[in-house]
Amino acid sequence: MISVLVLTKNEEQDLPACLESVSWCDDIHVFDSFSDDRTLEIADSTGALVTQRKFDNWSSHQNWGLSNIPFKYEWVLYIDADERVSPELKDALLRTRLMSDNIAAFEIQRRDFAWNGTWLKHAQMSPYYMRLFRPSKMRYERLVNPISIPNGDVLRLDGFLDHYPFSKGFRYWWQRHLGYADLEASMRMQDINIGTSFSLQKALFSKDFSERRYHQKGIFYKMPGRPLIKWFYLAIWRRGFLDGHAGMTYALLQAIYEYFIVLKTKELSSVKPKYSSSTKNFF
Repeated sequence: MISVLVLTKNEEQDLPACLESVSWCDDIHVFDSFSDDRTLEIADSTGALVTQRKFDNWSSHQNWGLSNIPFKYEWVLYIDADERVSPELKDALLRTRLMSDNIAAFEIQRRDFAWNGTWLKHAQMSPYYMRLFRPSKMRYERLVNPISIPNGDVLRLDGFLDHYPFSKGFRYWWQRHLGYADLEASMRMQDINIGTSFSLQKALFSKDFSERRYHQKGIFYKMPGRPLIKWFYLAIWRRGFLDGHAGMTYALLQAIYEYFIVLKTKELSSVKPKYSSSTKNFF
């Protein structure tokens, strides 16, 4: 069998449907960041086990959860409150034999849906995510949009994990991505200050998806005109235009988000340290 992990913070709107989609599981854990709405009440009403921890950053929070939450089973399915396990994915999860010790994780295809219900089949950044894994063989890196680092083989599972990023409306999406932009800019400044290098060869040819994505992000952040590049990548290269108005709008939103990161990075780089120049890593 499989345990389920759901991360929450004030998710009274999305959590009921999320928990309903995994009601077949007898070991559901809600990992909550001290919600002050009805999130805990909803979790308790379904029999989910609640663990609370103050959120600091994405990788630290998720790594703590994998190390400290008492899962009943060896394998864990991680989902967010605005995601749903489709019937096809449920069937794949229940029929897959999870026996080999060499396997650390399974990639699952995620379907991102726009505000109008359109599947962003082409415009979404990456369709596959490591969401089924052995906690003992998984860790995360990066403050935001964390990268999954498996210790073992990774296979791919049938079925879809459905994602509704606009379930709370455009304002919530923007507010959340403004916070993401702050963290992305902070990481960019850290890389600049410590002289982190990135490999083009690994970005293009590494067989390890996580390593490849890490170096791609690092190189991408050094490129001029990133917002335009990101729009072109989503709208044209990945053929987001085939998703219609929703696809083109989403590509524009992602380009604007990238511009927020550019502006925040410039803002941080213009701040003068208050301490002496001997403090090398201050920013």
